[in-house]
Amino acid sequence: MTDTPGPDLLLQMYAAMLRVRRFEERARELYHAGRIPGFIHLSVGQEGVAVGACAALRRDDYLFSTHRGHGHLIAKGGSLRGLLAELYGKATGCCKGKGGSMHIADASVGYLGANGVLTSGCVLAPGVGLSIQMRGTDQVVAVLFGDGAANRGPFHEGVNLSALWRAPVVFLCENNSWASTTAQGLSTAGGSIAARAAGYGIPGVAVDGNDALAVYAAVAQAVGRARAGEGPSLIEAKTVRWLGHHEGDPQAYRPKSEVEDGRRRDPIARLRAHLEGSALLDATHAARVAEAIEAEVEDAIAFAESSPLPAPEAALDDLFVHWPWKD
Repeated sequence: MTDTPGPDLLLQMYAAMLRVRRFEERARELYHAGRIPGFIHLSVGQEGVAVGACAALRRDDYLFSTHRGHGHLIAKGGSLRGLLAELYGKATGCCKGKGGSMHIADASVGYLGANGVLTSGCVLAPGVGLSIQMRGTDQVVAVLFGDGAANRGPFHEGVNLSALWRAPVVFLCENNSWASTTAQGLSTAGGSIAARAAGYGIPGVAVDGNDALAVYAAVAQAVGRARAGEGPSLIEAKTVRWLGHHEGDPQAYRPKSEVEDGRRRDPIARLRAHLEGSALLDATHAARVAEAIEAEVEDAIAFAESSPLPAPEAALDDLFVHWPWKD
């Protein structure tokens, strides 16, 4: 894998970022209309990290996500229908309506799950990496986590264990500068999360998370090392979330100028400018892409709205596995 995407992949990345953005914009509208229950945590503005990372992974590679994981699943190739039905709590959701926004999973595309427990993926990923080694495949497992999660013990445990095992794990910190409502500067000693890699004898690099191509290049290098048996890497992708920690968060804790700066560095606009400058995209083509994605999202909404709720008698289904397992 090269560190630079080819023309086809570049166009796919652009469409994927638009798909994530439009899905979450509509999910936000539906949430405020009372159609989606519970909490949702949106990643508008952070699409460059999700898409840049997943573009460097194969379909059979694995991904662990966070409570802010809609975009991660979409970027990994998950179904918009299955995802939105899950947000609605419908039986046709990717977790049969029982996971909701913070606990979505779709093993069919290697998406091993979002999780409401911070840093959980960091201690699960080494186990998946060990499984890959024992099965003798060249798969990779990537784990996304936030800057706040990087200050929790499981982060260090997971990186340490992966380094000891030389496991094929890519640790990717999606650093949006806020652990809920706590600024990174008030919670992270040393300033750099990527620099912590040195303590475990593995490569660490910080990149502009609003530049999908920079994220792709860093992840592609880390994936190459992992496939070659050279062990884990740590990447810190610095980005900006445009919305609150959760939908409805008044964001009184941060200046409006931060979001304005993030909008000026919109990862979608930046990739579009690159494509236009390379003569890979023009206004007509861009309009067709946007129209197709709008149709995909509206189809997912219609599917979720028309799907049934889980039957009450199915409440305990899928909670237990019988031993011995049967094929």
